[in-house]
This record gives sequence, C-alpha cells and structure tokens, in this order.
Amino acid sequence: MRCKTTPFDTLNKYSGEFSGAFADLGTFLPLVLGLIALNHFSPQGIFTGFGLFALFTASYYRRPIPVQPMKVIAALVIAQGLTPGMLQASGIMMGIILLVLAYSGAITWMAKQLSPAISIGIQLAIGLQLIGMGGQMIGHSPLIGLLALSALLLSRYLPLPYLAMPLVLTLGMLWQFNSDVAPSFALSAGSNWELGWPALDEWGAAAGLLVLPQLALTLTNAVIATSAMANEKFPEDHKKFNDRFSPKRFATSAGWANLFLAPIGAAAMCHGAGGLAVQHHFGARTWLTPTIFGAACLFIAAFWGQGIASLLSLIPLAVLGSLLAIAGTQLAWSKRFIDGKPFCIVVILSTAAICLLVNTAAGLAVGVILEMGRRQ
Repeated sequence: MRCKTTPFDTLNKYSGEFSGAFADLGTFLPLVLGLIALNHFSPQGIFTGFGLFALFTASYYRRPIPVQPMKVIAALVIAQGLTPGMLQASGIMMGIILLVLAYSGAITWMAKQLSPAISIGIQLAIGLQLIGMGGQMIGHSPLIGLLALSALLLSRYLPLPYLAMPLVLTLGMLWQFNSDVAPSFALSAGSNWELGWPALDEWGAAAGLLVLPQLALTLTNAVIATSAMANEKFPEDHKKFNDRFSPKRFATSAGWANLFLAPIGAAAMCHGAGGLAVQHHFGARTWLTPTIFGAACLFIAAFWGQGIASLLSLIPLAVLGSLLAIAGTQLAWSKRFIDGKPFCIVVILSTAAICLLVNTAAGLAVGVILEMGRRQ
C-alpha cells in the first residue's frame, strides 16, 4: 500500500531541488567571481556558458549532475593574471582531449583499471582539500562561518531540512549588507561581452600552464569518480540504463560543452564528484536541480548590471566556506572506512596521501601499482 503524499512532503521535495541547485556555490562562486572581479573577464560569457551547459546536463542525464569550473585552470588563471585567450584555449583543448578519450574507448579502459579503493582514495584527498579551503574561507569571518556551518549540519534534524541552505545564504547576505565588513568580491557592472579567438602563442602557453595540470584531476574527479558516485546515488538508473552514468558519457558531455562554449567566452567546465555529493546532501534528486541552476545563470548573464553585481557581492565568503566544507565532508566519507578489508584501507589511504603530498596523477599511479601488486 502506497503512502499518500502530503503537501509537507511536496514542499520538502521541491525545497530540496532548489537548495541542491545552489549547494555547490562554495566551489562555483569564488572561482567564477574571481575571474570576473580580478581578471575582468566577461560575466555574460561565463554565466551563459554555465547556464547552457547546466540545461543540457539536465536533459542529458535527468539527474542532478553538477556543472563546475575546472578548478586548477580557473585558480591558475586568477593567481597568475592570465588572459581570456588562454582560458579560452584551455577549454577548447580540454574539450578535444575529453572527446578523443571518450570516442576512442580510452576513458572506459582507464576506468576499468581503477578499483573502488583507488577512486575512494582520490575522493578522500579532494574532500580533505575542499574542507581545508572551506576552513580558510570561514576564517574571513569566523563567527558567521561557524554559525552557518553549524546551522547547515544541524538542519538535517529539522522538519524541512532543505530550506536551511537558502535561509542561511539569505541571512548571510543580510548580515553583509548591514555590517561594516568589506564585501568578499568587489564586482562592478563593467566588462563587455566581446567574442575573440586565442592568439597563436596563447595556445602553447595554455597547454603547458593550464591543460596538463588540470588533466589528471578532470579524468579522475570529474569523470571517473563522478561516474562511480552517480551510480551509487542513483542505483535504480544504473539498473535501468546501464550506461547513463558511464565515464564515457561524462567525458563526452564535458568535452562537447567546452568545445562549443569556450569560443563564446565560457570558462573551462566539467562535472565533479564533490558537487554531486553536496547537491545530493541538500536534497537534489532530479533534473530540476541543474535546470534551476542553469536558468539562474542565464538570467544573470542576460540582466548583468550593477544591481546583480552588488547582490552577488553580498554573499559572505565565510558562508560559501561552510558550503565548501560540507561538500568536502560528503566527498571524503565512504562506508569502506568501516567495512573495507585491510588492504583496501591501505590503498585508499596511500592513494589519498600521495594525492595530497604530490598531486592527483602521482596518487593515481601509486594506487594502480598497489592494486597490480595484489593481483600478481
């Protein structure tokens, strides 16, 4: 006998989709607003890219698959003051690489070489990095950040848990508006949307400075780990549509998105296991989540001006840090820490340690070597 759905259940469901749509702002906004505020890139091009990619993702996967900036590329562009042409070139090259790996079958072969322990180890390392980044952001206004983090953690015990995230975000903006603390992001209405094409020297510089450092993280976190997590979160889809969340599909969707949208000024974009973890935690379950997020991005792009710039400037960095810390916690935790075999735990911890101490590619290599030793 099926239980009757109440208005309370319906409200909880749709509030979860809305909260999930903006649950990944801790990763998204600092990088995107950094490109706009510090590098003076076109907000219209960047938000249009994310909007179109999110709407495509909603129709392609029918689930809350996240859309994120490629973290290494965005961070390096911001930190080193690189040009829009280099960001554009990196997105196009990443798109081509992902499509080649997808259609050649190489990404499927790579995914088969990775045991669940290696994937969990990579997720653990990235989760700990997100927690660390979130802690640094909370440090800008510790009291506000810790209050936001506590409220979000305790919200799961409330009757309408998914309403906590938009409420915390709204209260944080009201606090910023009425406080003497300088806004986290100095945004203005400037920057015109100008289409262009990377110069010849920007292609080579982007390949060495941006694409190579990003590649290992994209293949592991944005493709293979996201595939594993999506199959875990939505097992019914995996049974009904065997390849809906395959690594090949994730590489294909991100590849085509970058290839088509980078030329119009979009940032280099991908999916991400951390984004999926935090969106699911805050109630995202269907295609409505990326649809809401995509529509919001397109609205910002279409009506960008001083009003929207000032509104986004009011989001406290400490509140975004609390969201990022929760995303890291959700990504880092796995039930394998409880029921995994001893060798499995060794592989997880070794992979994570090398990822943190060296880089993701080195951690991946160590995990594969350990697994190969066990098989022999």
